[in-house]
Amino acid sequence: MSFKDLNFSNKKVLVRVDFNVPLEPDTFRITDDTRMKAALPTLNKVLNDGGSLVIMSHLGRPKLGFEEKFSLKHIVSHLGDLLNKEIQFCGDSIGEEAQKMSSELKPGQVLLIENLRFYKHETSGNLYFAEELSKLGDFYVNDAFGTAHRAHASTTMVANFFTGKKSFGNLLENEINSLEKVLSAPKKPFTAIIGGAKVSGKINVIENLLDKVTDIIIGGGMSYTFIKAQGGKIGSSLVEDNQISTAKDILKKAEKLGVNLHIPTDTVIADSFSNDANTDECDIFEIPDGWMGLDIGTKSIKQFKEVISRSSTILWNGPMGVFEMESFEKGTKVIAYSVVEATKNGAYSLVGGGDSVAAINRYNLGDEVSYVSTGGGAMLEYLEGKELPGVIAINQKEGFRLNED
Repeated sequence: MSFKDLNFSNKKVLVRVDFNVPLEPDTFRITDDTRMKAALPTLNKVLNDGGSLVIMSHLGRPKLGFEEKFSLKHIVSHLGDLLNKEIQFCGDSIGEEAQKMSSELKPGQVLLIENLRFYKHETSGNLYFAEELSKLGDFYVNDAFGTAHRAHASTTMVANFFTGKKSFGNLLENEINSLEKVLSAPKKPFTAIIGGAKVSGKINVIENLLDKVTDIIIGGGMSYTFIKAQGGKIGSSLVEDNQISTAKDILKKAEKLGVNLHIPTDTVIADSFSNDANTDECDIFEIPDGWMGLDIGTKSIKQFKEVISRSSTILWNGPMGVFEMESFEKGTKVIAYSVVEATKNGAYSLVGGGDSVAAINRYNLGDEVSYVSTGGGAMLEYLEGKELPGVIAINQKEGFRLNED
């Protein structure tokens, strides 16, 4: 049953969200509330149905228990504004106080509990900690796609204590449906745009996509490993020498499967890793010594635009260059607008991965592609064909209880 078809009237719903938002170090002001806004459809659905909410999340990576800078109390006021509700806050995640506050919740009320990672038991997937969390609600909803690839107590283990009373939230459900749309039954031609710094971080994604795609566009720092694998001169460009043989294998597999593998033919080069560096364009196989490639060149941009324009399904993960620097952002920017244009012409486009999302947001194009994923690592693992612990835990029919003795 889809999340939207559930009825939460008079239910106390324990919701795992991803409120791992950036805070200013001195004022603790939230600088980007995208993740909080992404959870609103799920939270409002429960409240509108007449249920109450117990919200749990992590924030940052605290090392030794409580740390002021990682306390979720800093987001209480803003969460209240977003939900238009008074938010109750518990300074602990488990225990008597949390259970008392939870038990006293009335329909329409909201309780936020303290940062789960103040307990080391959260990231270790401790079952006792998970059972203690389970006492705070009578229905469990996981809406934290960004941590669905971790077998943590609140994202995976706690689901075992809610047999028949657990579901994905709106966000996580949409994430899975969007990924399945490109992995299971993509409309052809299907183009995957894979960029970023390293081949090693994307190798499993590329290999899992090879029998699904029509075209793969390679960009970013990882492209220079492919160039060196073909005997090209790459100057001082980023390269993973231990991935040369891997790049050669991918080239062979793509050819064998009839996949069009598009690697840049020219590149924007610089004499230092700086926005103020001297720049030039050259054949990507002939980068002079002392120079490094930091973006795709004019010919590559034109070629990649043409591939994207004829695509019916597009997956974009990773930038084409060092787009954070204005001197080297053109490739990524043009690709972003090309994906938008293809979407307007009927293509289905999924954008995911931290840098790709940052790029699409930099140009305010998030609403002009089909879907923007909120999960970096989780999305990559799903694209690699791995099963995510947080997804398995919801789909699993049976749960269990700890032995009382």
